[in-house]
Amino acid sequence: MKTSKIKWTKTDEAPALATASLLPIIRAYTKGSDIEIETSDISLTGRIIANFPDKLTEDQKVPDCLTQLGELTQTPEANIMKLPNISATVPQLQSAIKELQEKGYDIPDYPEEPKSDAEKKLQTRFAVVLGSAVNPVLREGNSDRRPAESVKKFARKNPHKMMKDWPESGSKARVAHMNEKDYYETEKSTTIDMACDVRIEFVATDGTVAVLKEKISLLEGEVIDTAVMNVAALRKFYAEQIEEAKKDGVLLSLHLKATMMKVSDPIMFGHCVSVFYKEALEKHADVLKEIGANVNSGLADVLDKLKKLPADKKAEIEADIEAVYENRPALAMVDSRRGITNLHVPNNIIVDASMPNVVRDGGRMWNKDDQLQDTIAMIPDRSYATMYQAIIEDCQKHGQFDPSTMGSVSNVGLMAQKAEEYGSHDKTFEAPADGKIRVVDNSSSAVVLEQALETGDIFRMCQAKDAPIRDWVGLAVRRARATGSPSIFWLDENRGHDAEIIKKVKKYLPEHDTSGLDIRIMKPLDAMNFSLERIRRGEDTISVAGNVLRDYLTDLFPILELGTSARMLSIVPLMNGGGLFETGAGGSAPKHVQQFLKEGHLRWDSLGEYCALVPSLELIARNTGNEKAALLAETLDQAISQYLENGKLPSRKVNELDNRGSTFYLAMYWAKALTAQDKDASIKERFTSVAKNLEENEEKISQELLAAQGRPVEIGGYYLPDPAMVEKEMRPSPIFNAIIDAM
Repeated sequence: MKTSKIKWTKTDEAPALATASLLPIIRAYTKGSDIEIETSDISLTGRIIANFPDKLTEDQKVPDCLTQLGELTQTPEANIMKLPNISATVPQLQSAIKELQEKGYDIPDYPEEPKSDAEKKLQTRFAVVLGSAVNPVLREGNSDRRPAESVKKFARKNPHKMMKDWPESGSKARVAHMNEKDYYETEKSTTIDMACDVRIEFVATDGTVAVLKEKISLLEGEVIDTAVMNVAALRKFYAEQIEEAKKDGVLLSLHLKATMMKVSDPIMFGHCVSVFYKEALEKHADVLKEIGANVNSGLADVLDKLKKLPADKKAEIEADIEAVYENRPALAMVDSRRGITNLHVPNNIIVDASMPNVVRDGGRMWNKDDQLQDTIAMIPDRSYATMYQAIIEDCQKHGQFDPSTMGSVSNVGLMAQKAEEYGSHDKTFEAPADGKIRVVDNSSSAVVLEQALETGDIFRMCQAKDAPIRDWVGLAVRRARATGSPSIFWLDENRGHDAEIIKKVKKYLPEHDTSGLDIRIMKPLDAMNFSLERIRRGEDTISVAGNVLRDYLTDLFPILELGTSARMLSIVPLMNGGGLFETGAGGSAPKHVQQFLKEGHLRWDSLGEYCALVPSLELIARNTGNEKAALLAETLDQAISQYLENGKLPSRKVNELDNRGSTFYLAMYWAKALTAQDKDASIKERFTSVAKNLEENEEKISQELLAAQGRPVEIGGYYLPDPAMVEKEMRPSPIFNAIIDAM
């Protein structure tokens, strides 16, 4: 039988550390089953090194694994385990570059404000590692995201304890959004009749034309749209909400996605910083410009750049910044003990992870006294802000959700072939002056779409190809048929883009047998209310959503239901027949690493990896007839159930079970399941001694794993840790290692 390959991605932070513990077990267990596990480095440093080989030694160079994996997704053989990776902001990129330089890698500095053509070209080269650079390359299919059955049963039987009651005295929490001149209002959309190439150009008020992007190739049936965020209206909105929060005595918080929306959202974040700290920043504007302080990178960048100044000038500006707080509302805190606010760094509070926590915490966020307090959650654009307000109003009326009884909202997400990659690509621009930005047909010079802008306004264009939309509709129907749950397309006919997508949904639904199925199209606000009613009755619903909304919903509901989105099963059936299996969410990974380095305890839960490996093995069995792969999948699923039933998930506290201990128990339960089966005698014989040794040494292994905790840990780097040091810390049990390595 031909050997099947599973590509296991090497990523960053906590998931990468956990891989050092888990992967040796998977390799040992699949040995002799015609399955090969290969790693592929798509970490932030791996991508930087691959894209800047110019001045590196041969030993330092690495292949461009992301491009290789992108090519693999076009084949039916693709079987990729995609772990969470860093979607780098500029500060993260700069930190990674600095670490590489300190380790002898001749990587150039990132030019934040390029002046020469060479610096502009360098900034363009770095763009391929900024933001959500990985997912668009790998996601050559639409997503099917849901809790595994064993995970759902466990969650109901053992509800997580993180839910906090909504205050009976009433909550002042609310979502604030713009009511004019946002992306929602300005969006224009069209469907392309014939394949063509277009360009994006800026036309100044005097008629001068500057090409912003020379060529975008569009396919027949492709949906394109443009939208504008008016920054004057945005700044007015921020100023109004600052006053409202001060008047109401609530926290002020800002919820954007500066990681995925790597071009647009840092700019929007920067405007909030500049409005909030207006008096101090305007007073010292010339000095701050001279030292290169960039509000788009948050207050942290401003404070960091002050180090360039003489001590007395630095102290003067710091005092003026501190004085701002006297007349401003309290800000939501990221780390109250260290004084890190919501406006410190753009990637600290990310809307898809932060808003579920606001709901979970009773409409509150943490204040400077480390206490929960009601908050105004600013989500400037109306496109999805209204659905978050709907869930807050639902909780204010009905109280907190009950994880022991609530239903699930799974998701079918449109994301194949870079569908709807808003704000994170080379089609987003800041208007250099008053004028127009338009999309023009290169052949006929006909204007396809056009937007009027004022200086500094944010223009974005996005695309969604016809084939992925058609595939998405089919996947929604298949999931509705498989589950019997209603499938709701979250689309708003009053929004330009959604109106075009609705036409296609209505066109492609008749291609499928929908008899007996409940399939509807609803505005996000109405779809949210419909889903919440069903959740409170313990009923399941399927959300069918575009790419951005997919991202938001697949964090929102799992965090409330399961305590984390990392426990969701995320299957991407690739359009050319392969499979991409995504293993969870990495939003909390930095905090996990901080704790690990401080006290040797890694609380990352690899349940996402465990669960994703099951359909990965099933794909091999289905495509090749490999019965050993089918058996490994079946018994792994049984082991996961046992793992959950026995409560072997990582604890948050040091000197208790952590990721390494959890992975040990998963290995033991899997070996026992393989021993108990009677379908394959050779596998049964091979694992009998393994299961016996693991079970007999359970207490000793547990003690060895616990003994590794309670002390600071050194792994030789944050973004590029030393592999030997990582292995030493993540495989600290000699007895366990000996059993696994002997296989």
